[in-house]
Amino acid sequence: MPVKPRNLLLSLFSAALLSLAWFWHLTILIFFAFAPLLLIEERFSQNAGEQRNRLKLLGYAFLTFFTWNILVTWWVVYASFGGACMAFIFNSLFMAIVFVVFSNIKSRVAKSWATWLLIPVWITWEHLHTIWDLSWTWLTIGNVFAFNHNWVQWYEFTGTSGGTTWALAVNILVFKAVQKESTLKFSSWPVFRIAASILLPLFASYLLILLHLFENRESKVTTPVVVVQPNIDPYNEKFYLDYQSQFNKVLKMVKGKIDARTDYLVLPETFITDDLNEAMLNESQPVQWMRDSLISKFPDLKIVTGGNTYVFYDDPGKVTATSRRDERSGKYYDVFNTAILIDAHHTAVYHKSKLVPGVERMPFPALFRPLEGLAINMGGTMGSLGTQEKRSVFMDEAKKLGVAPVICYESVYADYVTEYIRNGAGLIFIITNDGWWDDTPGYRQHLNYARLRAIENRREIARCANTGISCFIDSYGNISMPTGWWQQAVITNEMVKNDRMTFFSVHGDLISYCSVAITILLIAFTIYLRFRTRLSTNGAKKTFI
Repeated sequence: MPVKPRNLLLSLFSAALLSLAWFWHLTILIFFAFAPLLLIEERFSQNAGEQRNRLKLLGYAFLTFFTWNILVTWWVVYASFGGACMAFIFNSLFMAIVFVVFSNIKSRVAKSWATWLLIPVWITWEHLHTIWDLSWTWLTIGNVFAFNHNWVQWYEFTGTSGGTTWALAVNILVFKAVQKESTLKFSSWPVFRIAASILLPLFASYLLILLHLFENRESKVTTPVVVVQPNIDPYNEKFYLDYQSQFNKVLKMVKGKIDARTDYLVLPETFITDDLNEAMLNESQPVQWMRDSLISKFPDLKIVTGGNTYVFYDDPGKVTATSRRDERSGKYYDVFNTAILIDAHHTAVYHKSKLVPGVERMPFPALFRPLEGLAINMGGTMGSLGTQEKRSVFMDEAKKLGVAPVICYESVYADYVTEYIRNGAGLIFIITNDGWWDDTPGYRQHLNYARLRAIENRREIARCANTGISCFIDSYGNISMPTGWWQQAVITNEMVKNDRMTFFSVHGDLISYCSVAITILLIAFTIYLRFRTRLSTNGAKKTFI
């Protein structure tokens, strides 16, 4: 077959394997998805015309990643077609550039083992993609194992970067086997290495599950939790109907579901649609309604709900980059997508701080402000919102229980969620509103990613979604009592807190931190090699003259 059609087919084959790995529990395909792209890279790196070949490789890599982005996250178009197109193009371009950077480093190092450098370079990209203004980590490779969570129980040590390492390592073994062997046999050493590299981590994961069977859950103190899925259409009802009607609807739903033993009632993201001034939060009407109608009858009940809040800054020194100016008073204020704890005596708040770029926060404002109309509606409040530096935990001092109030998009970030755990969270509550994406794979992917947060931190999760899927997730990622999509539902469970810290909770994403350091050294080394080559070339020319 001619070279160009062959490279095109390999590029599309790689994209197909990457995409299918996210569907129908075909996770196994992730172990082979990068191999076709590596074959293309190898052919270009061996030919002359270096600069031209890099551009060609960039094109084929972009085709692979662009196809993958569209096939797995196409549902974003339900929120904004223009914004979705921008996300597809830029995310794919960044991935393609990272792959070409790896190829350049590999060529400069010029060693047989240099293909393995794809692992630290790619993980560095995934990590940096979690912390800059254009963060969109939905397609982190390690996330794919959320659909077969029993394969990665060792995420309590590595987090999702361990899954990325595993997938890329097997891909490199597959690539090397195909590259060197014209005819592979099942009994050959390369095939044995590939099989072992897949099966050994699986064995370790199922061993952890086996050890879990010996845990005595019955002797542990439980926390009764009620989760409400009100199923209010975010497009046509939620932000247009009066809040009192929505609140009365929930009161009817929880009647008979809450009793004197109930510790927590969990309501979804932005359930309170009234804008609340945090300076007067305790006296606000929505908070008083909850106290008068529910907490007055059940004094030990604590309600965790989402809402929109704002804070005025009397001190000009506290004004932030996201602040807005109130035309009447001339003061500056910030608006927040907030998780609110309400009990008999006080309220506490946590401000969502991992914000959706282009929706809840304008990335690089000076550059992207003209594109504000392309904002993607990923749930929650629209517009540039305020944040807070630390992850707040809602503490029940009497029961020595801390709850992590994770809001929507924040649940996709592995290292981010560990900050709640370090601050004392024994349980995780995820409140979200996935109704913006309609009945598409988007909300299912979001649900399954939460399983990884449970495994990484060994914390049970109560997930409350406005339109679904709401559920409970145990510390091994198993889902119980899942609600239907676009249905009203109330579910209850006895949750067990865990104060034990996993290795990942304590130390964070060590694989990513090490990968960043290695990549920086690699880039510095390649610059040195290039500089040395130029000096040698110039010296040779002078000697010849």
